Amino acid sequence: MSTSVLSFALSGIEGFLVNVEVNVLAGPPSTAVVGLGDAAVQEAADRIESALLHCQFEFPRRKIVYNLAPSHRRKSGTHFDLAMALALLFHTDQAALPKQSFGCIGELALDGELRPVTGVLPMADAAQKAGLDGLIVPAANLAEANLVPVPVYAFHRLEHIIHFLRQPDSYNPPNHSLPRRNVEVPLDFADVQGQEGLSPYIAAAAAGGHNLLMIGSPGCGKSMIAQRIPGILPPMTEEEALEVTKIHSVAGRLGDKSAFLAERPFRSPHHNASVNALIGGGTAAMPGEISLAHHGLLFLDEVAQFSKQALNALRQPLEEHKVTISRVQTSNTYPCQFMLVAAMNPCPCGHYGRGECQCRKEAIVRFRHRISGPILDRIDIQKNVAPLSFRNLVDPKPGISSQVLRDQVVAARELQKQRFAGMPGVHCNAQIPAGCVRELCPVDTSGIKLLHKAFDNFGYSARSYHKFLRMARTFADLDHSPAIRQQHIASALFARDMDKDTWKLVAL
Repeated sequence: MSTSVLSFALSGIEGFLVNVEVNVLAGPPSTAVVGLGDAAVQEAADRIESALLHCQFEFPRRKIVYNLAPSHRRKSGTHFDLAMALALLFHTDQAALPKQSFGCIGELALDGELRPVTGVLPMADAAQKAGLDGLIVPAANLAEANLVPVPVYAFHRLEHIIHFLRQPDSYNPPNHSLPRRNVEVPLDFADVQGQEGLSPYIAAAAAGGHNLLMIGSPGCGKSMIAQRIPGILPPMTEEEALEVTKIHSVAGRLGDKSAFLAERPFRSPHHNASVNALIGGGTAAMPGEISLAHHGLLFLDEVAQFSKQALNALRQPLEEHKVTISRVQTSNTYPCQFMLVAAMNPCPCGHYGRGECQCRKEAIVRFRHRISGPILDRIDIQKNVAPLSFRNLVDPKPGISSQVLRDQVVAARELQKQRFAGMPGVHCNAQIPAGCVRELCPVDTSGIKLLHKAFDNFGYSARSYHKFLRMARTFADLDHSPAIRQQHIASALFARDMDKDTWKLVAL
């Protein structure tokens, strides 16, 4: 008769129960691990044998068979070590099988030490949903597991767990000193000089969750603006914080943090980032930068220097807000509902529109076409950022503060929260489904005429039409106006500077 112990596996950012079964059969000494485990799972047999012998337990010299059920779902990782070792000890009567239902997570060192693993948060969430009596984890994962309301028991070594199972009342939680966090000085928009005309569009991008592209010469403040946008975004809800923390836990980037990631993520990959680094991938189909930026901001500086393959890979995630990473042995789906902020120079030399620019018109057009039309079509706001004048430098005047912008954004988001109360998965205007745009974004007659004229001049796509209406809805929310008026449509149309500049260049 086999013996089983509960553990967990991951599918994307969700955990599911795995029944780790073991049986000792007659035959020459050997170990077989079945149930679609990867190389790390197969190697667990050698780690378990060494750990048991080092902790003065007996290792049966017979045929040992492990099964990880459900057997049709692939499993990966070293966190099955503990469950497999305990199942073997229970089966050979070297430890008492507990009456309570425990889930077990942990990697075994060769001397029986418990090492931390990744993905503990979604596994703990799965334990809580399954109604288990407790969760056994390595001591280093205690803080992360405690983020979920499930009884957690943390240990440093395998023999300590056996002692606990024999005498449950003897458990003493390990001392876990919380990491000392550095107090960061918040970045304020007041530090940005000479860009007052850009502030309404920054507020609109943050209020409606719209993607933003800034075009300007080097040193005009594009990166400064992007780094300060997270400070004006509304705080994450508890549900959003849990999703973000799960992704970072699966990716192994949670570290020693002992609380939900309450601040919205800000990711800024280098322009030489590969498609796998940006979208996600690797042999284990791990999340990429777009998923790590979930419910936050993805900043692509020098976006024209990214490879076309990497940029075009953003097209589907920007529309569907999720990405599926498929590999031969596994396939994972990760959410990626992020706000894209990009920055680029206006021309190869970076000084377009100024006397020192020597770039030919054809070179400028080719440079701008490095960003494909479908990607530009998904960026609602494309604004030129003017270079600073000498007066801005010698006599700086404080710009609008982050607190003022944040108050405007939060007020607009409250209106959207009420508007989308009955629409799950929709949190801001940029996420309004195409089928609901006409109902939620009614435009007066003068606004329709203005849109008609713009489409005749620039040949916008149907997607752009919906995006203009969503943008106008955001400008109306910032004005606390229930109706979309002509000035809101005009503000949305003025948000596409790059369309107009490129059209003029091509016309020349």
